[in-house]
Amino acid sequence: MPELVAPDARLHSAWLEAHAEWGPGAHEDGFGLAPTDDVHSPAGFATWVARLAARSVPDGSGRHRCRHRWIVEDGRVLGAIALRHGDDDYVRWAGHIGYGIRPTARRRGLATWALARTLADARTLGLTGLFTVCAVDNEASARTLERAGGVFEGIRDTPFGPVRRYGFAS
Repeated sequence: MPELVAPDARLHSAWLEAHAEWGPGAHEDGFGLAPTDDVHSPAGFATWVARLAARSVPDGSGRHRCRHRWIVEDGRVLGAIALRHGDDDYVRWAGHIGYGIRPTARRRGLATWALARTLADARTLGLTGLFTVCAVDNEASARTLERAGGVFEGIRDTPFGPVRRYGFAS
């Protein structure tokens, strides 16, 4: 049975296995991974995990706070989901929720499962007016968002190209 867990440096090897499966490029949505993050060395990975944990604590700076969760089953990292609070430039185009499932774990309903739990958490936190986006050609993600109650709001331009935008009722 999968579970949503806070990022944990003890999952370094499992995370690297998932990362390698994705291959190069910016497509591991939900992990909060920046191009400058050193995730290969144990010390760099621990620093990155600590940064993710720190982002979940309100800092009063007006920057978006973000709660990251990894989808883990039997010690394997299968994906991630992030709930972003706030209204900075990044959230305004990328949305409040981002997720990604490693290729060999897709088509099992993991994204739908994680999204449902994250939306429930958002309601518990009193977050309203949530939306998220997916690539225009990502039909699987569009179906996931629609199954979770997302309402298609149109296609928007972003710094990474056009995306489908979906809103969620409170």
